[in-house]
Amino acid sequence: MTKVLLGFMGAGKSTIARGLDPNYLDMDALIEKRLGMSIAEFFSEMGEETFRQVESEVLAELLQRDQVVSTGGGVVVSQRNRDLLKTNSDNIYLKADFDTLYQRISADKDNQRPLFLNNSKEELAAIFQERQALYEEVASRILDVTELSPEEIIEELR
Repeated sequence: MTKVLLGFMGAGKSTIARGLDPNYLDMDALIEKRLGMSIAEFFSEMGEETFRQVESEVLAELLQRDQVVSTGGGVVVSQRNRDLLKTNSDNIYLKADFDTLYQRISADKDNQRPLFLNNSKEELAAIFQERQALYEEVASRILDVTELSPEEIIEELR
């Protein structure tokens, strides 16, 4: 069964996925490969609706595999994606409070996220609030990662 890691940016989805399975599938990387450009570029050129269609296609394909999948933070925005995720019974929501996530995102100079760069802290907090219920709607398991190290999270999920 596919093990899907969900959560807001900064929750550690890619780090945890890599620790669980070195051959994990990074959904954003697969989407960028398919698009031939960055998600940020595609978003600005083609719009969110077109992006979400591609995202849904990739998600549907990934849910057919028996691997660990790291999703993008916005995967739950689309109703179609939430419906697809509900067919998968191992959706793990890596949950943390907003201040912790904001601190992690701010400190991550190697991965500058467009949503972080283009929104104020207050706007980002509103997006976070909006998505929390959506993550919880599709999660088969919720793990509070606020106080846990990546190693502790990986151990908990094994």
